[in-house]
Amino acid sequence: MSERAEQWIAILSLAFPVLAFLWEFAIFGRKRLGYRVQMDTLAADAANKPYAGVLGDMQHDGHQLKDPSFVLLRIENAGSTKIVSDDYLADPADHHGIKVTFRNRRVTAVVLTDPSDEFLRDFFFEVRTEGDSVREVLAKPGFRRHNDDTERTGTIQLPKVTLPRGSEYKVLVVLERWPDDEGRDRFPAPIVQGTDGLDRWYDPVVRFLRLRATRTESHVFASRPAWWAVWILIAAVVVQASFTLFVRDDGRRPPLGCVDGTLYLHGSTAFEPAVRAAAADYVKRCEGADVSIPLEEETFRGSTDGVTELEEAGADAKIPVGKGLRNHLAFTDGLASDGHPRLIPRPIAFSVFTLVVNKDAGVENLTRDQIKGIFRGDYKNWRELRGNPVPIHVVNREPGSGTRGTLVAKVLDGDEPAQFTETDCAAMDAREYDRCEVSGTDTMLDTVAARPGGIGYSEAAGVGDHPGSGSLVKVKMDGRDPTVKGVEDAGYPYWQTEYAYTYGDPPAGSIAAEFLNFLTQKTGRDILADKRHGLCSETENTEKCRPV
Repeated sequence: MSERAEQWIAILSLAFPVLAFLWEFAIFGRKRLGYRVQMDTLAADAANKPYAGVLGDMQHDGHQLKDPSFVLLRIENAGSTKIVSDDYLADPADHHGIKVTFRNRRVTAVVLTDPSDEFLRDFFFEVRTEGDSVREVLAKPGFRRHNDDTERTGTIQLPKVTLPRGSEYKVLVVLERWPDDEGRDRFPAPIVQGTDGLDRWYDPVVRFLRLRATRTESHVFASRPAWWAVWILIAAVVVQASFTLFVRDDGRRPPLGCVDGTLYLHGSTAFEPAVRAAAADYVKRCEGADVSIPLEEETFRGSTDGVTELEEAGADAKIPVGKGLRNHLAFTDGLASDGHPRLIPRPIAFSVFTLVVNKDAGVENLTRDQIKGIFRGDYKNWRELRGNPVPIHVVNREPGSGTRGTLVAKVLDGDEPAQFTETDCAAMDAREYDRCEVSGTDTMLDTVAARPGGIGYSEAAGVGDHPGSGSLVKVKMDGRDPTVKGVEDAGYPYWQTEYAYTYGDPPAGSIAAEFLNFLTQKTGRDILADKRHGLCSETENTEKCRPV
């Protein structure tokens, strides 16, 4: 496409919405009378209400109303300027400017209600006084009701009310079915019309640049969100057109939030799958920018190691106090230990953890006391817990693991698991009780899946995705499921907030700041939810990211 053609497309893309806005709101919609039928109901519809008898017994001129009904009609200035008497299309000698027709119904009463301004009442009623007392209140000529026996219609006429912008009034109409009409069908909707002064009524568009009556919804003219939508649309088109008209760039422009640089991720192996998925999506969306996140490297070595690596990166970069590292993030299961004054935590999500057992153990539910006994070494065989006669093999994470720290704090009441009996899990005797330790989540699941009677713990969402999941069982705790719903609804205790740590505050516009922002926006939240993590934005205390 030629440069001139692109310029014309940009000009037209800007001109069309602006012209459409001016046509709708500044020219054609400058004078607009709006109406809304807010209620059209039968007394029979309130048969089960306490006041049903009162409605059913309503009378007019000495006779009980037949199948009474009620209509509440709102009339409003839905345009951008004041409506005055001359704007109505009726003959200047006529007092009324609006007619409302009710087919198959007789009008028995009509009442003005809820005028937005008290002076609007003066168009409907004339108040006659004697001294300081009101002698009588009379309806003005423009406020009338009429019933046509031949056409079987009831009508009301409304006066030419002066309505400032945004003003409105309502009329409540009481009607009944025609006396000799024995039908039970629901009545047709009211017809709101204007007049051209020749007693010829029509609806709803009248003279150009004069008044038009249109059916409206619940907002006068345009709601505030609608106004914002219009202006945002125009602003977006202006920006787009400006780039096309004035910026020459033959390369692809990456989306907002994509900045050049390499980001290094460290920390929790439990939270690793979710972070890796989000990072891969971020890099894909930033195609066209020089963005790099080394996902093929083993940079997730546990929460404690992640914090240490982040501190070392900040020290190596010689970041002064008050400044931040722009290209490193560490993720931890829960808050890191004290002693890291340069690191700043931000809650991202909360993870649900679970005990996992080899299916040969024959258990699916354990109590808190039983779990504490297993990790103290009180139980040596699963038959002691009503399981199969298989030795128990306890597989722990190494100290410093966030998953292990959460188990100790929230399930074992602060007691560390008993010391390992084997330094190498592969050396455990399948015929005897023993304990060992591993360094990562995947190794933990591999070991438990391969060892009959094995028990360990892991981030719950990752168990089903593990290659050995067919040999693993996620254990319920006191009958409570290891799920986000189990945490929120049943108080399942084994969960932890996932934090992203930065070295100081990362500079605005840095790749660390933009990736953190991505994680907390809709796309990033969707990825975390897809990995079955709880979202901070959906917790009662979003700043601490703690579920109810």
